[in-house]
Amino acid sequence: MHYDLLVIGGGPAGYVGAIRAAQLGKKVGCIERDRAGGTCLNWGCIPTKALLRNAELYHAVAHRAADYGLKFDKLSFDWEKIIGRSRQVSDKLAGGIEFLFKKNKIDYHRGDASFKDAKTVIVAGKDDKKEEHTADHYLIATGTVARALPGIEFDGKAVLNARQAMVLPKQPASILILGAGAIGVEFAYFFNAYGTKVTLVEMLPRVLPVEDDEISAVVERAYKKSGVRVLTGVKASGTKVTKKGVQMTLDGADGKPGETLEAEALLVAIGVAPVIPAGLKLDLDPKGYIKTGARYETNVPNVYAAGDIIGAPWLAHVASWEAIQTIEGIFEGHQPKKIEHFPGCTYCQPQVASIGLTERAAKEKGLKYRVGKFPFSASGKALAVGESDGFTKILFGEPHGEILGAHIVGNEATELIAELGLAMNLEATYEEIEATIHAHPTLSEAVHEATGAAHGRAIHI
Repeated sequence: MHYDLLVIGGGPAGYVGAIRAAQLGKKVGCIERDRAGGTCLNWGCIPTKALLRNAELYHAVAHRAADYGLKFDKLSFDWEKIIGRSRQVSDKLAGGIEFLFKKNKIDYHRGDASFKDAKTVIVAGKDDKKEEHTADHYLIATGTVARALPGIEFDGKAVLNARQAMVLPKQPASILILGAGAIGVEFAYFFNAYGTKVTLVEMLPRVLPVEDDEISAVVERAYKKSGVRVLTGVKASGTKVTKKGVQMTLDGADGKPGETLEAEALLVAIGVAPVIPAGLKLDLDPKGYIKTGARYETNVPNVYAAGDIIGAPWLAHVASWEAIQTIEGIFEGHQPKKIEHFPGCTYCQPQVASIGLTERAAKEKGLKYRVGKFPFSASGKALAVGESDGFTKILFGEPHGEILGAHIVGNEATELIAELGLAMNLEATYEEIEATIHAHPTLSEAVHEATGAAHGRAIHI
């Protein structure tokens, strides 16, 4: 088959790019080795949120039922059903993407793709059948896979990647989690909620190291309070699989061997590695990601790339945005917009969401700014629902009052960040936010109050 556009990869960049091209009246095909939706929908964003929702409910009932006047006898859980619900959610949404392919008349090919030449792709299916397709334009959206520790392979039992961790047939009694980024802290919350002994290890000085320092401190404090052992500023100097599980030695002072940790399982959450399709001589950056220009073009004519495969930030919503920019650039001649502001979300408890500069980054840039903070402990809605941990923090530039960055830790932070993203996109200042009436009682009032606090006008603190 010959296509106007052939997309390699069916994740948030791939399927979104394919649908947008089809909406523009183009003949489109999409190749996916696993299932429509890619890692995000099938093995990442979506199923982990289903698991976390289960954990939130169980943790609340197990530890805070009395706060709400509730009583339970012999509270228990069904691990198999917890995992099963997560898979059902992913299956339903993957089916939804496949329906959208049919609706938009997109040819959906299952198999591994490789380039025969710059105009031809070979698709190798699971039944060993091979097909050849050609296209005027290609979009590479092959994404990433979990990065392993050197010398230690994932086995799905003792040494896990995130994909394996979310389908464990049996709850581990103890687990080491190496890496305290978003993936690490989310799984730490999930396993700890059900009673697994969790040790979270991070070589940088803070958990969630890309977040604002104050945000990271709140999360670390909450985790330690809930029983998670948090070790920051340490490195794993040696790891080995044992008969009982995994043993890890940490670097101590002056690089000397320090404490040795043991657990039934190890989850490695130290980052991702790119998946590059074979057959093309693509220019890659030093970390192995595809280099692209201002229009997301590669060094090979008519071959484009978007999403995780072109490097950080590795976020589904950024991947989708990049894919749409790419497609509209190819077929409508639009100059792709530069990414300026994008939200980052971590769905642990308390939730974390941010956009723009951290206070640390603002200081490094030598910017003048004001900080407005409002604690959820002073929010009527937060107190009413029993989730008063955390705060909203907004950085406003001086002298114009534009938003430089916003950081939220607490209940529904991942939902609240959208207002601040819109405000930044519209170049709103503190005056526009303060002039916007926020419904009462809502958690979003914290945004309004934090804005007022930056200029000494907050009413409720």
